Amino acid sequence: MTDFVTADCGIRQLHARFVDAVWRQDATAFSDCFAPDGIWKIAGMVMTGREEIAEACGKLLGRCERIQLVVGQPILEVGEGIAIGRLQVTEFAKKHDGTSAITFGTYYDRYVEQDGAWRFQWRHWTMAYHGPTDLSGGFVVPSDYGAFPGMPGVDEPTFVRKA
Repeated sequence: MTDFVTADCGIRQLHARFVDAVWRQDATAFSDCFAPDGIWKIAGMVMTGREEIAEACGKLLGRCERIQLVVGQPILEVGEGIAIGRLQVTEFAKKHDGTSAITFGTYYDRYVEQDGAWRFQWRHWTMAYHGPTDLSGGFVVPSDYGAFPGMPGVDEPTFVRKA
């Protein structure tokens, strides 16, 4: 149980660093949340490695004046230096044109412990809603991977929103 509690604490700190990097629009700190060969899958894109992740993150964050992420409690399964998890995320975004949007979704994660810190080895974003903050936009019916530890396949693509 001690190993699980230690991993849970470390993974929650990883999520906190991720949220902080997004708020501060720090693409380098964002990419440092990933393993050197980490993979980030979001909106039909697949980025591999910190450099590619930082570049994509900078472009995505640049679309908004400010983004606040609110993460739920992770569901985890912990092994020897690795873990898998599922995490609900709400994103509030204020765009440069003054409009705002809210997004709901789930991150499916594979974590690895490296040099005393937990990092994302693989992140798969599944969006359920993106639209006006009054929730008047349409919800997406995401793929159902079943109860945890159900996860998308490594090669499964992420949803691309049609605007």
